[in-house]
Amino acid sequence: MSKPTPLHDQHVGLGAMMTDFAGWDMPLRYGSESTEHRAVRSAAGIFDLSHMGEIEINGPEAVGALDHALISDIGKVAVGGAKYTMICAEDGGILDDLIVYRLGESRYLVVANAANAEVVLDELRARAQGFDAEVSDNRDDYALIAIQGPRAAAIMAGLTDAELDQIRYYAAGQVTVAGVSALLARTGYTGEDGFEIFCAAEDATAVWTRALAAGTGYGLIPTGLACRDTLRLEAGMPLYGHELSREVTPYAANLGRVVALKKPEFVGRHALADRAEKGEPRRLVGLASQGRRPPRAGYPVHDEAGAVIGEVTSGGPSPTLGHPIAMAYLDTDHTEPEHQVAIDIRGSSEPARVVPLPFYRRPR
Repeated sequence: MSKPTPLHDQHVGLGAMMTDFAGWDMPLRYGSESTEHRAVRSAAGIFDLSHMGEIEINGPEAVGALDHALISDIGKVAVGGAKYTMICAEDGGILDDLIVYRLGESRYLVVANAANAEVVLDELRARAQGFDAEVSDNRDDYALIAIQGPRAAAIMAGLTDAELDQIRYYAAGQVTVAGVSALLARTGYTGEDGFEIFCAAEDATAVWTRALAAGTGYGLIPTGLACRDTLRLEAGMPLYGHELSREVTPYAANLGRVVALKKPEFVGRHALADRAEKGEPRRLVGLASQGRRPPRAGYPVHDEAGAVIGEVTSGGPSPTLGHPIAMAYLDTDHTEPEHQVAIDIRGSSEPARVVPLPFYRRPR
């Protein structure tokens, strides 16, 4: 049976279509997926992300344990800062992508994807052996609510006295939100400005209800996993199990920037250094379809001669751009922008061209 989030009754009361996602009963959509998508692009949407996995690392050598376990330089993250990173296997394959928040001098919060949270927890505990640091499973303690969109800051201003201008992108602080203590982070997965609110599970309903009320005049609506997927696709953000997997390295996913090869030691360093030197046989690209049928994950990609040169990892219609888009891994010699390819959509060849990622950037 799927596990309910602390906001389950709220979703049911709002008429959400629920679905199982990584063992959790989650809202897929409340009405029209495209309406929810456009609300986030033009105003704001509120998401329940309480399925994500929160793991804390505390202790005098917490930073040393994380620098050993993860591929980025965690020691450079200031208190109140956050960093996008990954945990890799010895051969460089990605076990999960993560955000690490530094909550104090020796206290860190690692947020893992729901499907991989147990793997990440076990790996962090194993890799912390020999360090004066404690790894704690805090997944049941937190609820996570995200408000995303160009009006997110205006809505948050009605929920907190925190100086929102002081919370930069990829920064966080312990503040009061909707009358309760919460970690407020300026992070998200939609390509828009926005905030993620980590609060106690028992406070989730109060925060959700107050946020919906505060957003009434700003066009805020509840939004589900379906539009979160189309939003992140337009923003070129990878999803584990699609663009990221145990068989893929950060370099193939064009995320070599998060690998800190200057660190003398971390799990997977030797393999990643070798990949950085030799290059990858396939790389992740964006595809703009010139047809009307949306490509989906697993569809083959062909060159002009009909040879298979790659595979779609995520795809679908783009409500913002008005045409189908996809991300795909292609053979390296076919990854130049404007390169012409064809996507096999159930036996029909649809023309497409390689385009830079992301497909969409929010106006500044």
